[in-house]
Amino acid sequence: MTNRRTLRPVLGICGALLGASILFAYLGYRRDLDAAQTRVSSGSRIADTPCGPIEYAVAGAGTPVLVVHGAGGGFDQGLEFGRPLAERGYRVIAPSRFGYLRTPLPADASPAAQADAYACLLDALKVPKVAILGGSAGAPSTIVFCQRHAERCTAMVLLVPAFFPPGASPGGPPARPPLVLDWVLGSDFVFWLNMKVARDLVLEKMFATPARDFERAAPEEQERVLRVLRDALPVEPRRGGLWNDLAIVASPPSYALERLSMPVLVVSVEDDLFGIYETARAMTGRIPGARFVSFPTGGHLWVGRQDEVVSELSAFLRLRAAAPLSRAGG
Repeated sequence: MTNRRTLRPVLGICGALLGASILFAYLGYRRDLDAAQTRVSSGSRIADTPCGPIEYAVAGAGTPVLVVHGAGGGFDQGLEFGRPLAERGYRVIAPSRFGYLRTPLPADASPAAQADAYACLLDALKVPKVAILGGSAGAPSTIVFCQRHAERCTAMVLLVPAFFPPGASPGGPPARPPLVLDWVLGSDFVFWLNMKVARDLVLEKMFATPARDFERAAPEEQERVLRVLRDALPVEPRRGGLWNDLAIVASPPSYALERLSMPVLVVSVEDDLFGIYETARAMTGRIPGARFVSFPTGGHLWVGRQDEVVSELSAFLRLRAAAPLSRAGG
């Protein structure tokens, strides 16, 4: 009897603490999700084009650069990747690709259809030519844009490009998303909770960036990477685009890389946990005159390498601001 009487208040205290923890976590989740929804509901526009509605945002002024986001992104990720360029005198145009945020996922969401959508967006904005930067899973449609619309592509940058690993046999698109991804990206709350309690796991399994690289990085670089993670919220309006990207990776198109005539810069990182470094290096060798820049550490988010990456991008675009026009057929 005495033990039960003693145990009841202890259980009551534990229950109260558990309830307070759940409430605290929920309030934190709602705060972060509300901020994310506010971010993606403002700052972008919709262009009505022959290719369908396309969401986009613009930052900066000067020479136009089309920034194509990677998997799990949207115009907001494009703005994040393009911010250093906007600060250096470029006009960054950041679309949301098919199935991301307010750009719908059409029946044909192939890299070729996406490349044509970029051309439609440029028509709507009355931009005749652009340099284009494709990050990660944005690389396939970036390459195809420069193949199908070479006269509009003054230069191409492929940043940690996602390509099928060399020597592997492409198969058909997956019948369903991988179980772990389906679970983590199944709800905003599950993704948010994993970022809070299993940040290193999220970094390595979803963003292919070694946790040790993150821990060794300067505080401002850690904050940049955390911002990329936070900006994946809300995940629900990005799911269609993400699964489409997985299907493209599983059954990639054929790239006539040897026919590219515009200046090309490829940036890759050796310890990228997606295992795409060797592919990036090999494909660079197939592009006439392409420049390959690599770093030994930094992972898929090139953590700790931002200044070096931005320096390479700026130098490449600055030196080729005028010369590419004649090479690209303009």
